[in-house]
Amino acid sequence: MQIGVPKEVKNHEYRVGLTPDSVRELVSAGHKVLVEQDAGAAIDFTDEHFRRAGAVISSSAAEVFARADMIIKVKEPQPDECRMLRTGQLLFTYLHLAADPNQASLLLKSGAIAMAYETVTDDRGHLPLLAPMSEVAGRMAVQAGAHHLEKAQGGRGVLLGGVPGVAPARVLILGGGVVGSNAAGVALGIGADVTIMDRSVDRLRELDRMFPESMRCVYATAAAIESYLPEADLVIGAVLLPGASAPQLVTREMVGRMKPGAVVVDVAIDQGGCFATSRPTSHQDPTYVVDGVIHYCVANMPGGVARTATQALNNVTLPFVLQLADNPVRALLSNAHLRNGLNIHCGRVTHKAVANSLGHDFTDAFEALKK
Repeated sequence: MQIGVPKEVKNHEYRVGLTPDSVRELVSAGHKVLVEQDAGAAIDFTDEHFRRAGAVISSSAAEVFARADMIIKVKEPQPDECRMLRTGQLLFTYLHLAADPNQASLLLKSGAIAMAYETVTDDRGHLPLLAPMSEVAGRMAVQAGAHHLEKAQGGRGVLLGGVPGVAPARVLILGGGVVGSNAAGVALGIGADVTIMDRSVDRLRELDRMFPESMRCVYATAAAIESYLPEADLVIGAVLLPGASAPQLVTREMVGRMKPGAVVVDVAIDQGGCFATSRPTSHQDPTYVVDGVIHYCVANMPGGVARTATQALNNVTLPFVLQLADNPVRALLSNAHLRNGLNIHCGRVTHKAVANSLGHDFTDAFEALKK
């Protein structure tokens, strides 16, 4: 199969779909890889690195899209990229379609087969291709929050870990999944006062065992959020419904009751965000203020540590890329977990949560593949 890797074009996105090591594995398996010039140059994966791994370097994204049978990316295709896709061409990347009806419309119109990293599952019901970026984002959320709590950044002027004789900052984390648990680990390591909320009692028990006697684990009711929010210096939104829009847990009125200079980091922004006041921002212009509260809603947070994130992502995506490259239809029909990644197939929405969020008709992925 001819596999194409275009350079990412989203604002301040420096990750790349395949590392040179991944290219070498694919070429060794008998596949051809076409990489756009300078696709990984910003994170020291040079064209020469890719050439030595067996890739051919292309001078343009247009050539990559025109020649490839399968496109491997990191972030969702931008409108111009969607228009370069063609009927039957396979796209494998993060999509986050529930919060992006325009992208969904363009992908449906293209006739391409669009697979989302974030909805591929495993035997435990987890999301293995989302997990490494959630780990990165969770840890970065605390870094970003700590930075924007500084007075020079408009924050309250509070040191997250405090010092002897001065209380640490209060951190509230909404959601106890991969993002939330990683954020909690970093915040606790710095010395912050941490509360984490989740709607799963089983998950709260797990978190209580992970962080014994050092963190409050609270069941996430609206009343509990309303109670803890006004006392928090940093609030991290870490909720996820696979494939669907994030639930809005914090209303505008709740934000208005927060401390002036408090910071919100909405990691769920890719799926629409879990604060009513959230809107996507970029690494170039990461924050804005609502009712005196700083909002950090960067939609590609892991792009800020692009080399680490690219390597972590390739560690989990490569086995699936190899399966798809060998025989995509067979791989999808035989592997239900990989098939859960199929969001759009030749003009039809094939993921139920995506269809429900966007108001589109749903076509079962297995049935779509057999036609």
